Amino acid sequence: MRIMGLDVGSKTVGVAISDALGWTAQGIETVKINEQQEDFGIARLGELIKQYEVTEIVVGYPKNMNNSIGPRAEASERFAALLEEVYSIPVVLWDERLTTMAAEKMLISADVSRKNRKKVIDKMAATMILQGYLDFKK
Repeated sequence: MRIMGLDVGSKTVGVAISDALGWTAQGIETVKINEQQEDFGIARLGELIKQYEVTEIVVGYPKNMNNSIGPRAEASERFAALLEEVYSIPVVLWDERLTTMAAEKMLISADVSRKNRKKVIDKMAATMILQGYLDFKK
């Protein structure tokens, strides 16, 4: 019984998975997507859902700082609805304000090069989203 965390961007989706007990989150992959061609990586996510026996999905919900909903949050809502429809798994939208910025700062403080930060930032943000959700559930 694992939970999947997703950081949905316009070009990639960062993916994290909880351990079997739901205590910790680990980043596992970044899936490339193409919004213009309506390729949202659903097939690859389905493979991961099956592989890790996912029973719940947490999608980052990038609200504006004033708590309003902008275009990226609306995209996350549509993405969450699509996942729920395709895989019949409960999907939770989780407030992710500033997680990507926090992930970036953490990587900078760890002296990770800009090139390497680009490769892992979405996966790390997904891990932070999922860990926040796991901590909340406890």
